[in-house]
Amino acid sequence: MTITLERSLVTRTRDPKELLNAVQPHIKHLTINVLDSGMTLWDREIALLLRDHTMVSDMAERILGNAVMYTMASIEHPEVHLGVGKLVDIGVHQLILDTPVWWAICDVYNGGAYKHHAPFIKRRGDGLCLRTADFLKSIGFTIDEELWEIDGAECSPCDNKVPDSH
Repeated sequence: MTITLERSLVTRTRDPKELLNAVQPHIKHLTINVLDSGMTLWDREIALLLRDHTMVSDMAERILGNAVMYTMASIEHPEVHLGVGKLVDIGVHQLILDTPVWWAICDVYNGGAYKHHAPFIKRRGDGLCLRTADFLKSIGFTIDEELWEIDGAECSPCDNKVPDSH
């Protein structure tokens, strides 16, 4: 007798735009503010970055994409100490500041637990940024090498000792 076992293959996207837009149906707070524009969450966060920072849309997309990658890595691998440079951190802060979106990210990807942001005051100069970039690549993300190399020696790490912090 021959038994054939089929292995269920689950495809995990590593596309930051898809990861961010996937939380849109899970927005529970201030839905009028967030959802009434008719924009996707990706387009909303890009528009907010462009509103608040002097940059062109291509740079906003690069920054947000890498911020989503970093955020997902910090959620998926809380045991790994990660950090971002000044440029990518702009995108991370954008996600956190749009609290209805941040709560939905935490709900969907962090099992409903709030992911705190607990940065250290002093930046690190030990290459953590570059190690974070390497880690992101190792878990399937296609990073923007230039954004990580720019700040490779200057990193703004968060305290991974704080419960559920990045």
